[in-house]
Amino acid sequence: MSTHDLIIRGGTIVEGTGGSPFSGDLAITGGRISAVGSVDGTADRIIDADGALVTPGVVDVHSHYDGQATWDKQLVPSAWHGVTTVVMGNCGVGFAPVHDEDHERLIELMEGVEDIPGSALHEGLDWSWNSFPEYLDALERRPHDIDFAAQVPHGALRLFVMGERGAAREEATDDDIAEMGRLARQGVEAGAIGFSTSRTRNHRTSTGDWTPTLTAAAEELAGIAAGMGASGKGVLQVVSDFADFDQEMATIVGMAEASGRPLSISVVQSYQRPEEWRRWLGAIGEANAKGMRVSAQVAARPVGILLGLQATIDPTRGSPTAQALTSLPHAERVARLRDPDVREAVAREMSASNSGFSWDRVFPLGDPPDYEPAPEDSIEAEARRLGVPPAVVALDHLLDDEGRAFLYVPFLNYADGNLDAVRSMLEDAHSVVGLGDGGAHVGTICDGSFPTTMLTHWVRDRTRGERLDLATVIAKQTSATARMVGMLDRGVLAEGMKADVNVIDLDGLTLHRPTMAFDLPAGGKRLLQRAEGYLHTIVSGREVYAGGEHTGELPGRLVRGAQPAPAR
Repeated sequence: MSTHDLIIRGGTIVEGTGGSPFSGDLAITGGRISAVGSVDGTADRIIDADGALVTPGVVDVHSHYDGQATWDKQLVPSAWHGVTTVVMGNCGVGFAPVHDEDHERLIELMEGVEDIPGSALHEGLDWSWNSFPEYLDALERRPHDIDFAAQVPHGALRLFVMGERGAAREEATDDDIAEMGRLARQGVEAGAIGFSTSRTRNHRTSTGDWTPTLTAAAEELAGIAAGMGASGKGVLQVVSDFADFDQEMATIVGMAEASGRPLSISVVQSYQRPEEWRRWLGAIGEANAKGMRVSAQVAARPVGILLGLQATIDPTRGSPTAQALTSLPHAERVARLRDPDVREAVAREMSASNSGFSWDRVFPLGDPPDYEPAPEDSIEAEARRLGVPPAVVALDHLLDDEGRAFLYVPFLNYADGNLDAVRSMLEDAHSVVGLGDGGAHVGTICDGSFPTTMLTHWVRDRTRGERLDLATVIAKQTSATARMVGMLDRGVLAEGMKADVNVIDLDGLTLHRPTMAFDLPAGGKRLLQRAEGYLHTIVSGREVYAGGEHTGELPGRLVRGAQPAPAR
């Protein structure tokens, strides 16, 4: 008879590799899974999981908690959605390495690219580091609820080495490239999980400038990748517009070739080129056929902007009448906007301003939110039915819930008016679930809840097309993501693996509408999104969330680099 710290009894075990779910028990001892199946013995605590799923914790490979992790012990909203490990430092933005005189530049870069308030970053960051190894040490000093890993960001690296030339996107010299490669290697040898870069025009600083990395030459990227790869460690992450597909894919694949390291590419569907994503996935498949390790990071739903009176993008901004009210307290502002004369003037001015919204692509966001809305649910369709201008309908929805409601604009992954393209992306052999951006876009996007969408929408609720298999959905965001970044000690429920576990009431799992909180440093705002149905979330054998509420446990640690699989 064995004695364990914890036994989870009688649940439906979805072990994370894609295998069929089965009924059984799971035991945890010393922060590791000590038995799976039929478990004998005693335990300090027993959780009855009858009727619930027992799954690995989610490994979210695309987040931006780079600042928040330095001041906050809880990495929410991600931790509310079954995530037990996050990888930050994506898209080439971050806060190290840094010269003291460049703090403002890195804040402007993060604020512009990831919509994190500069005031919050100014107050929250203590800048007790210059080098990337020092940044990791600073992160490690604060305990957290869940595990996290960092990447060396190209934007900070370029600015650190090249100064003003780097910010102005001048061509890097051979010496510049060699030094960036050396520092990238230093970062991964100190524990960075990899190196990231951005090559998309969607990314600008808060002052409107392009990111320092936008036009970096193929030679620069290959040189940095080779420098990092010389350590035999680290992964590469890239986001790009693929404006010239052949040249860009050759540049990105060249990074994988030069480094010999795994690489991931963000893949989405755009309105302008709605079939181009298929070409991206095809090229990724070809790279793997040649022996490279290239993955597609894909989203769980549309990448959607939230519009609201409290959001970064306020649809009433085209109305002088409405803008004259913005200095009022929120409740008073809402009361004024509800005044019939004011409401009529604002709607008229919104219509006349031609603010750029295509109302046929804007939808009310309910509670629970519908992330696959039908065309007849759009603001324009509702306005046609009522015989009023779309701005009238939009304003009425914005005033719901005391002015805290949101409108939803799916600007990527929704060119077909449904999620069939996303389903195909998720089913691709080389894709993993990513792009949730937890910790970022705090006034416009709230996609850190992707893990919950994967279960509620794709496994249980979808009505506008085929659903996905439960085992596949779990594997795509646990073992597949963990393998992609070299964390081979987690993502699977098997003996010896790290005891990061979720117990989930799938029938009762509910994703609520985002809300705006004002709890960042300096009173900065951020979108948060809750879920019900996560009964127990366990990190290293310790329960960190029970029924969605933090238990006070802080077992989360900085993951320094790749983690080997445990001996079996």
